[in-house]
Amino acid sequence: MASLKRDTEDAPPPFECLPVYGQHKRAVSSVALAPSMTSQPPSVLCASASADGTVKLWDVSLEENNQKHVTNSGVLTPVLESTFGHSRGINEVTWAKSGDPYLATASDDKTCKLWDATMGEALVEFKGHDNFVFCCDFNKPSNLIVTGSFDETVKLWDVRSGECVSTLPAHSDPVTAVSFNRDGTCVVSASHDGLIRIWDVCTGECLKTIAAKGNPPVSHACYSPNGKYVLAGTLDSTLRLWPIQAQGKAKCAKTYTSKDHVNHKY
Repeated sequence: MASLKRDTEDAPPPFECLPVYGQHKRAVSSVALAPSMTSQPPSVLCASASADGTVKLWDVSLEENNQKHVTNSGVLTPVLESTFGHSRGINEVTWAKSGDPYLATASDDKTCKLWDATMGEALVEFKGHDNFVFCCDFNKPSNLIVTGSFDETVKLWDVRSGECVSTLPAHSDPVTAVSFNRDGTCVVSASHDGLIRIWDVCTGECLKTIAAKGNPPVSHACYSPNGKYVLAGTLDSTLRLWPIQAQGKAKCAKTYTSKDHVNHKY
């Protein structure tokens, strides 16, 4: 037993602290790793968005050639010298799922923007929300973007034209999360009104409304990779996994709680 204890004590820790990621001037609101088909090996690209209104790209690979991006203080510098962003804070950044080097950002300036990550240039500006744009997501071919806003609506946008193709009067409180399912036929939205809703992309019909007991505000929701479940986080410090059946009332499949995980404010 003594030998086993020594071996355990001598074992390396399971996680290694990476270089410090700095440079933003205000709180970092969102980070997103690029799909593997977007980055050129051995690079691993990560986008970070901040309340300072900027997006920065980082190479977070552990390869030796990545050390050229690390300063003497151990702070990782951005891959792109120039940063890009909005006139106000950014709430979410997400990568195109098609493998193209595009990013979408949702901002407090009431817009969503499409960016060329290789050049740091804005390609399309999606304008139409009446309040902060809080969340965004691409469908799989990345020809559509969905956004959710504090104006309580969900909008679908054509990526090429920048035109709004559908506006869904989704909720009675700010929309906190939106996510396409695997094949892009449905969108899930979540809100501070305590509701999770599933929408048909083609018709705009609400297919299902889900709510936990007591309607705690929903801070985040996303589809599982197979599209059969929605995972939602609520402001009662709980994660819930909901199966998405075609018919009938959704029943929570699993609840995750921890005394170390407290979340009552957003």
